[in-house]
Amino acid sequence: MLLTIPTAATPSWTTLLGFSLLPAIVMIAGAGLAVWRAPGPQLRSAILHFAAGVIFSVVAVELLPDIVQHHAPYEVALGFGLGVAAMLGLRTLTQRLEKQAAAAPASAVVPATTAAPLPWGLLVAIGIDILIDGLLLGIGFAAGAKEGTLLAIALTIELLSLGLATAVELRDGGHSKGRSVAIVAGTSLMLLLGAGIGTTVLRGATGNVLEIVLSFGLAALLFLVTEELLTEAHEEAETPLLTLAFFVGFLLFLLLGMVA
Repeated sequence: MLLTIPTAATPSWTTLLGFSLLPAIVMIAGAGLAVWRAPGPQLRSAILHFAAGVIFSVVAVELLPDIVQHHAPYEVALGFGLGVAAMLGLRTLTQRLEKQAAAAPASAVVPATTAAPLPWGLLVAIGIDILIDGLLLGIGFAAGAKEGTLLAIALTIELLSLGLATAVELRDGGHSKGRSVAIVAGTSLMLLLGAGIGTTVLRGATGNVLEIVLSFGLAALLFLVTEELLTEAHEEAETPLLTLAFFVGFLLFLLLGMVA
């Protein structure tokens, strides 16, 4: 039987805007911090480990129980499969864009008065990633206010790291400090777009449709943790403290979910 999701399960535009602005602002702040004083590789790896633990905790403690309790295996299989396919497709696209950017002629001399060329492969990949993060934020609020709030905090930590990394890449590419921060700020707007699309599509959705969407988000978040955050975090030599950061992030949001 199709169950209609209560209207209260979908956040108001004001609530959604507030929780979407938080990660976007923190991402911009991370870019500003990076151009002022770039974090060392160990600190960035620790942030990535912590963010992975936080997001994995939200998945295990909040999203997964909501999905299991509805006992809709066909919808879960469909949504999960679509999520995996979408993330694999995104990876293929970003890798292709990165290869095209790397194959571009590097011998061309850029005049001093001309701004350095934008790394479109990197920026498109980041923009799509942030757009999906916004969609996941809308999915989280569709599952419940607590789930949405915890996911917003988790994405805030993730985007802090992403803002740091993106600004460092832009500075290495010859962009000024102000231009680097402005580019990151423009890219962060994709989060608001994704969250708006997510909550619009989910408003008034039936229980079975929501189950598909939640399963899609589950797969996307698991992919984000295992294939993006932890992969990047492990580019540095693993130490007990870096590994501990993952479990601290998981435990912190496990306890927060219990008392919230």
